[in-house]
Amino acid sequence: MRRLKNILKLFLTIMLLLIISIIFAFISYHITSWLYDWLGKHPEGFWLQLWTVVGVFVLFACSVIITFLIGLKKQRNYWNTIVDALSRIAKGDFTVKLELKTDEDQFGQLIHGINHMAVELGEMERMRQEFISNVSHEIQSPLTSINGFAKALKNIDLPEDKRQHYLAIIEMESNRLSKISDNLLKLTSLESQHHPFEPRHYRLDKQLRNVVLTLEPNWLAKNIDMDLQLENISIIADEDLMNQVWMNLLSNSIKFTPAAGTISISMTKQIDTITIAIRDNGIGVTPEQQKHVFERFYKADLSRTAENGGSGLGLSIVKKIIDMHYGTITVESMPTEFTTFFVTLPLEIDQTRANA
Repeated sequence: MRRLKNILKLFLTIMLLLIISIIFAFISYHITSWLYDWLGKHPEGFWLQLWTVVGVFVLFACSVIITFLIGLKKQRNYWNTIVDALSRIAKGDFTVKLELKTDEDQFGQLIHGINHMAVELGEMERMRQEFISNVSHEIQSPLTSINGFAKALKNIDLPEDKRQHYLAIIEMESNRLSKISDNLLKLTSLESQHHPFEPRHYRLDKQLRNVVLTLEPNWLAKNIDMDLQLENISIIADEDLMNQVWMNLLSNSIKFTPAAGTISISMTKQIDTITIAIRDNGIGVTPEQQKHVFERFYKADLSRTAENGGSGLGLSIVKKIIDMHYGTITVESMPTEFTTFFVTLPLEIDQTRANA
C-alpha cells in the first residue's frame, strides 16, 4: 500500500513538472519574442530556440529560489517550535503537544515522537508524585503512632498494664516502619537493573513445601487447611528471589483467609512453562481492585491491611521478580468467596536472557 502511494506521488510530481515546463516555455517564448520586437531583431532557428530555453531555465531558477526561501522560513518556524517544546519539556512542562501538520516522513515521525515522549514523561511524573505521596503517607502513619504513645508514656501515673500496651504498640509500629523501609529498598534494588540475578537448577515443588513449613505457625494459628498438589518438577530460576515470591503470596493468603479456611497450591505443566496456582477462600477482591493489586502501596482492604502491618509493596515486589524471570502473574477472585494467583514461569532461562 505504501509502495503504491509512493509511486502515485512520483507520477503526480512528474506530471506537475511537465505542466510547469510547458507553462514556462510558453511564457519564455512570448517574453523573448517581445524582446526581439523591442530590439528590432528577429533571429531564427537555433538562436530563437536557445534564448527560449534560457528563459525557461531562468524562470525555473527564480521559482526554485522563491520556493526555497518560503520553505526555509516555514522550516525555521517548525524548528523553533520544536526547540521551544523541548525546552519546555526539559523544564518539567509535560503538557506540550505539537500540532504541526506533517506528512508521514521522518519529520512527521519526529513530531509524533516528541508528543509521545511528553505524554510518557507526564505519566512518569504523575507516578513519581503519587509514589512520594504514598511513601509520605505510609511513613507518617507509624511515626504519628510512635510519637503519640511515646508522649503518653511520659505520664508517671500511667498504670503498668497500659504502659506495657503502649510499648507493644510502639514496637509494632517501629517494625512496620522498618518493613516499609526494607521493602522500598528491595523494590528500588530490583528496578535498578543491578540487583543480583543468579538462575540455577532446583526443585520447585521442594521450595514450595519449605515455604509452607516456614509459615506453619501462621496457618496453624488460624486452623487453616493447606492442600498441596505438587509434582516433582525442576526449573531454572533465581531461588532466593522466587522464595520471596512464594513467601509474599502465601503470607497474603494466610492473612486474608478466615479461621478454618482452606489454601490450595497446585501445579500445571505446559510444554516449556509451569503454572502455579495459589487459591484461598478468603475475603476476595472486586474486579476493580484486581486491576490495581500489583501497584505500589495499593491496598484492597485498608482496615485489614493496616491491622496486619501491610505496606502495599509486597505484590509490587512479586510482580517485579516474576517479570525478571520473563514470567506472568494474574489474579482471579470473587469477593467473600475466593482469590487465586496464577504464576507462570518458563522452565528454563537461556544465558542471553539471564545476562539481560
